Amino acid sequence: MQALDHARYLDLVQDAEVLEADGTGDKVLRLADGSMLKLFRRKRLISSAAWYPYATRFADNCQTLAQRAIPCPQVRSVFRVAAIQRDAVHYDPLPGRTLRQLLDSAASDDELRGSLGRFIAELHGKGIYFRSAHLGNVVLTPEGELGLIDIADMKTFRQPLRKSLRLRNFKHMLRYSQDRQWLLGDGNPVFVQAYLQAQDLCSEAELQQAIA
Repeated sequence: MQALDHARYLDLVQDAEVLEADGTGDKVLRLADGSMLKLFRRKRLISSAAWYPYATRFADNCQTLAQRAIPCPQVRSVFRVAAIQRDAVHYDPLPGRTLRQLLDSAASDDELRGSLGRFIAELHGKGIYFRSAHLGNVVLTPEGELGLIDIADMKTFRQPLRKSLRLRNFKHMLRYSQDRQWLLGDGNPVFVQAYLQAQDLCSEAELQQAIA
């Protein structure tokens, strides 16, 4: 992690567009060259972020995903900006649109639901446990591939995920009513069946119980 002084930080964010902010300040900015700057703050004095900052986790997760052939952002640098008490990751965004952005135009798109089911099975098979899994963090790229963004909250394992983590991950994906309606509305089986056909660990009964 590099130290970034306040003057260099101000130069970096000059003419940036603030995409996300809260009461504590800016969180995500699109810089003048189209790259992104994501800012992290440590919320508690005693926290794992003290020895493993979220910006570093984000960068490490990008590297792991790339090694496992999962489309994701490309990190340029990781900074500590002491003047504003933030860590930051500077990266090139993954091109495309999130599935949540596509909900209206893809309301009847069973092909996309099936692709997502197979993609989640691929993640689980490659040992990727994405705790922030939801349609706003999955991107459909111009090449028609699915990839991940906003990946600081992710764990990776050397072996495929065990069954309990897979079922828990499905609960995470369905915690937003809008996402749940698109994935499972009117008893649509495509997403679940595509996942089941792409893996052999979870049974249909176990998965249906997890998403009930």
